[in-house]
Amino acid sequence: MNRDPVPPESMHDPATSGPPRSLLGASSEPPRSRLGAASEVPQRHLGVSSEGRQTDLGATSDAPRTDLGATSEEPARNLGAGLQGSAGDRARLERALELAERGRGTTHPNPVVGAVLVRGDDVVAEGWHERAGGPHAEAVALERAGERARGATAYVTLEPCSHHGRTPPCADALIEAGIARVVVGSTDPTPGRVGLERLREAGVDVTLVDGEVAFCARQQNEAWRVWAEQGRPFVTYKVAIAVDGRVVVPGSRWVTGEESRRLVHELRASSDAVAVGTGTVHADAPQLTARAVDAARQPRRLAFGRGPLPEESELELRPGALEDELYALGSEGVQSLLLEGGPTLATSFLRGGLVDKVLVFVAPVLSGAGPRFLGDLDDPVELRRLESRAVGSDVLLSAYVHEP
Repeated sequence: MNRDPVPPESMHDPATSGPPRSLLGASSEPPRSRLGAASEVPQRHLGVSSEGRQTDLGATSDAPRTDLGATSEEPARNLGAGLQGSAGDRARLERALELAERGRGTTHPNPVVGAVLVRGDDVVAEGWHERAGGPHAEAVALERAGERARGATAYVTLEPCSHHGRTPPCADALIEAGIARVVVGSTDPTPGRVGLERLREAGVDVTLVDGEVAFCARQQNEAWRVWAEQGRPFVTYKVAIAVDGRVVVPGSRWVTGEESRRLVHELRASSDAVAVGTGTVHADAPQLTARAVDAARQPRRLAFGRGPLPEESELELRPGALEDELYALGSEGVQSLLLEGGPTLATSFLRGGLVDKVLVFVAPVLSGAGPRFLGDLDDPVELRRLESRAVGSDVLLSAYVHEP
């Protein structure tokens, strides 16, 4: 990774604007720190300016999202009992999760998936989904195994597909190859998918694991899962603050350090879109590009709120109600959104229940003045799976509002 200093972006501190795709486990699609496979991608920063001017952001829509992927009408699936899996099953799935990460950045818009085929105590083949349009992980492993696949156990990070897309159904391929047992890390949330049911109907022994390895399998594709099931992007809110919750430090251009700012650029590079509010656009003229890091493509750069934007701004204005804009972005293929807006925009997203994950970079300083990173909320927001780690001299707090 390029270790040159991150170029400044006017007065806008990237660490305050919002993760994995695999850097932090998010959205963004997260790091595999718990199970050993560390991602080089962001699953997701540094001073945020006040958005006091930003007012008309649009009310969040109360309309149900039943037409864009919501699953309220989807019948509950009977996935069977005995979902825990053995210690050996979990260890093999951990290896499959590592393999899946090899496809990070090349499978979009598909999820990353890994597969391991085992007979007795011997691994006979491994595979992962390498690129969109290419063979899926199960198909790769089956081809490498040949006749050795008959009677084997397949460990797959995601439920084998049951539909004809650009490739044939993996559930059918496993059945035809004579696989005796399939151990799955996570279900496919896409409405109408029945890969596990098809395998069971064909007499294949199916185990859907639970526990930490199951969470890691869901986390690995957290952005894709929200997009596939709900039809909107996975939203990560990122902010940089002083210990007293202020988003500016008097006399300083940045709130957090260089390491945090670099991580923000990696998070941008791993996100489909990055957004601020129109107040930040007028105050800071942010570019929202990923700079001085490996970036296969630049994210879409958005501004939520009422226009017009300054003539020199290159951001895309999204003036509608926030929820409506999110579902519109989902229909355009945006799976992950890094929210880098100031207090007004962040508060609106949280009030609307539209934030899935939060990343808070905390600098070792008491600011003593300036706006705080959130306004008043209607109710407390419970956070799950709170974690912390050092990023240079800063501390990064990460947690889920909606756990995958």
